[in-house]
Amino acid sequence: MRFWAGARAAAGQDQVDLPVATLGDLRTQLQAWRPALAPVLEVSSLLLDGLNVRDDDVVLAPGSRIEVLPPFAGG
Repeated sequence: MRFWAGARAAAGQDQVDLPVATLGDLRTQLQAWRPALAPVLEVSSLLLDGLNVRDDDVVLAPGSRIEVLPPFAGG
C-alpha cells in the first residue's frame, strides 16, 4: 500500500504492507492503525493496480498494489 500527499502525512510514512482480504478489510485496518487516516480515506481515491476501486467487497489478491490518492489541486 502506498500513500500520496495528505494521506502520506496522515499515515506518517509513504507505504505499508498489511495482510487483508477485501478493500473493506483494508479500510478497517488502516483506520485502526492510524486513526488520522479515517477522514482522508473518506475523500480519497483508492487505486488497485492502477484502477480506481470503490466497492469494499473487492477481493485483494496477494501482491496487489493499493494507492491512496487524496484530492489535490494544482496548475
